Amino acid sequence: MSERAKHWNAVFGTKPEEEMTWHEDESSLSHELVTRHLDPGAPFIDVGGGSAPLAGRLIAEGYGPVTILDVAPAALARQGARLGGAVTLIEADITRSPPPGRYAVWHDRAVFHFLTEPADRAAYVAALRAGLAAEGVAIIATFDADGPETCSGLPVARYAPEDLAAELDALAPGCLTLIDSHRHAHVTPRGRTQRFQYSVFRRCKTDPDDSGVAGR
Repeated sequence: MSERAKHWNAVFGTKPEEEMTWHEDESSLSHELVTRHLDPGAPFIDVGGGSAPLAGRLIAEGYGPVTILDVAPAALARQGARLGGAVTLIEADITRSPPPGRYAVWHDRAVFHFLTEPADRAAYVAALRAGLAAEGVAIIATFDADGPETCSGLPVARYAPEDLAAELDALAPGCLTLIDSHRHAHVTPRGRTQRFQYSVFRRCKTDPDDSGVAGR
């Protein structure tokens, strides 16, 4: 198990869900953005989905197939206990293993901002290009430019939407177009406010790495 996996497995293995700083009861903004771009029957992946309720809410509303990819087996065990065979669970580090399929919508709430090394960011974008269908949508949420500098004992890289767009374009020129963005004030279970930004990207139709089919 990698050091990254050990860290997150320890977090999910020792803390109740409702005490984690990133916990949300409803994942409302994520849900709004995902359902705006996801058709019923189109494949969806939640990268770093942990034990978040988003996947279960989508399944209950008739969306799917739904996949959760996470580096922490303890997090996936919680999802498996909750959702059973209704969801596909993948234990993997997105910087080392691209997902095994193509998805119409890719959702990432607070994975990318933990990638403080350029090589990890490059590997993430390569996995995104491998896993996102042509003209598919990627929703990537990070701490905003004025958000926290650390989370769960780890440093993070903060982004304004235009900064994130520039970073992705540098790693995959012309492949991902920013089509929407939102600022969001997340209130932690202890009442502290964390500033997030949610950026929505559409993958280009003519990316030479693409052999997928558009999700919409």
